[in-house]
Amino acid sequence: MNIETRIKLDRFQPRPYQLPICDAIENKGYKRVLAILPRRAGKDIVAFNLCVRAALKEVQTIFYIFPTFSQGRRILWDAITNDGNRILDHYCPKEIAERNEQLMRLKFANGSILQVLGSNDYDTALVGTNAKFMVFSEFSLQDPRAYQFARPILTANNGTALFLSTPRGRNHLYDLYQIASHSKDWFCLKLTVDDTQHIDIADIRKEVELGELSEGMVNQEYYCSFDEGQDGYFYASILDRMHLEGKIGNVPWEPGHKVHTAHDLGINDPTVQIYFQVIGTSVHVIDYYSASNKNIAHFCQTILNKPYTYGKHFPPHDAKKREQGPGISIEDQYKELGVKFSEIYPHRILDGIEYVKAKLPTIYIDNVKCKELIKHLANYRQEWDAVKKQYKGIPEHNDVSHAADAFRYMCVALKKASFSGTTPEQLDKRYREVMYGGRQNTGFFREDI
Repeated sequence: MNIETRIKLDRFQPRPYQLPICDAIENKGYKRVLAILPRRAGKDIVAFNLCVRAALKEVQTIFYIFPTFSQGRRILWDAITNDGNRILDHYCPKEIAERNEQLMRLKFANGSILQVLGSNDYDTALVGTNAKFMVFSEFSLQDPRAYQFARPILTANNGTALFLSTPRGRNHLYDLYQIASHSKDWFCLKLTVDDTQHIDIADIRKEVELGELSEGMVNQEYYCSFDEGQDGYFYASILDRMHLEGKIGNVPWEPGHKVHTAHDLGINDPTVQIYFQVIGTSVHVIDYYSASNKNIAHFCQTILNKPYTYGKHFPPHDAKKREQGPGISIEDQYKELGVKFSEIYPHRILDGIEYVKAKLPTIYIDNVKCKELIKHLANYRQEWDAVKKQYKGIPEHNDVSHAADAFRYMCVALKKASFSGTTPEQLDKRYREVMYGGRQNTGFFREDI
């Protein structure tokens, strides 16, 4: 007789809208399940109970992954239900599992392990593991590389991955939703508060009236919209208009015009390179590159290996002061390897963001070579103050910040650039001459390099 038949686990009663998730995993045998549900719909309650049941049915390792380890402690491990019960005590009696409070790990009597992890530490937390069931909670806020790292483990074990989230713009959750909703191998569930009815709409409207929620946040948090809830995003609405106006699409390299670059120089973070041309009064962003854990020689060679004729290269304004290695600035190392940086003007970050907003409507971005750049710009957002229930007005530092910073440096450089005494009409004439014959454009900036 196994443990589950001796100790009844009858405290969890799935709500009707949660039943399809249970059925997909326990009865229909889906190995990939995506559930996009409104805020406070009990996503983690149902997922935790599925984990406990799986642990008791078969000896295995289960990982319950949150964006960060501390969020896992707050949202699940130490969390208390609306009825005043600690989730662990209520749904996982101490008789069936030993607890390690520091590691947030349960060891069941049959040998199964359930452990809470953070996706921000995926490269060390998942190394050498052999989990058969993984839950990715609040996936829209996670480092997507955690699942990429875990996928071979799950495939080798014929394991199950359950993704839970509400949207945060069109980021990696949106990409996963596109895959899951069109694949027979995935079970995909996306509901709104109208479907779940777990919260009275009148209560939501009251939060709006009190100023605790914006209409955009309501659409995002309770109606699971990927397009709404963008009031905390700096550039999302502008990029939406650019899509509609055809400014994000095929933007080819024009060999008759110089290519300029803008950089965000990471040491422990990714390094970003944006390649752009100035043609008439428009800016064409034609190429993008980003990588981590590469040396400066690699990034210089990336630039020099491309077929472009270069104009200026714009770094962060503090490149002269930053060092990677003893005694020599990053700027000097780039110069020795063939990439000479131009001056960029110091500015406050929020001023730079306003420069970007002002300049974006005149910019064209290639949607193939710059796909990742577009995604990162769309998801560049403000920090959220969970206590005051409002955005702080300052950028959140996350995996999209580096591309957004490089784009900001580009726009600040454009704002300070000169037309070399040439009018926009003359530049347009030169562009036509390049396209249809005649002398070539000498470039947008005062100084020809």
